[in-house]
Amino acid sequence: MFTLPLTDEVELRPLEPWRAEEFLANLDRSREHILPWVSSTFVATDLPSARAVLQRYADRWASDSGGIWGLWRQGRLIGGVMFVSFDVTIGVCEVGCWLEPAAQGRGLMAPAIRRIIDWAVRERGIHRVEWRTNADNVRSIALARRLGLRHDGTLRQVYPGPGGRIDLQIWSVLAPEWLARQADPESTVH
Repeated sequence: MFTLPLTDEVELRPLEPWRAEEFLANLDRSREHILPWVSSTFVATDLPSARAVLQRYADRWASDSGGIWGLWRQGRLIGGVMFVSFDVTIGVCEVGCWLEPAAQGRGLMAPAIRRIIDWAVRERGIHRVEWRTNADNVRSIALARRLGLRHDGTLRQVYPGPGGRIDLQIWSVLAPEWLARQADPESTVH
């Protein structure tokens, strides 16, 4: 389909159901690292469940309500980005991501998230882009800040988790803020 270069070594590509084996291998390398931060329904444990996760996102893409793309580094799937939800009618979407531990700290996730946010705002007319994260996920919060998102608030003890109920932070950027920041990368959105 398409390949969008992010760096000299990393490409963004659709992560379709026929790539379930690659997705499962990536999850096997990532599982313990991402499990505290993502929905357990995302972290597939076998080929049928990996295919089912990717099929759910393919169905969302087909119904214009979400989508998923993988990050490949030198031909190996290392993580990805997604629209967890996407609603053009009300102009709101939620972005998310995951990355295997060996690929962290290389500045790969921010450019990938920027690409999908920019597409959502410029091409699809999305007005509000949300980022929802466990309040204890310091890497996710740092990424939201790097992307220029604002902290809207925290939903206290909203989900059950392995160590008790989880606080969920909501971060967002509005289309005018996003476009202004992209026009002037030195500007700061708080």
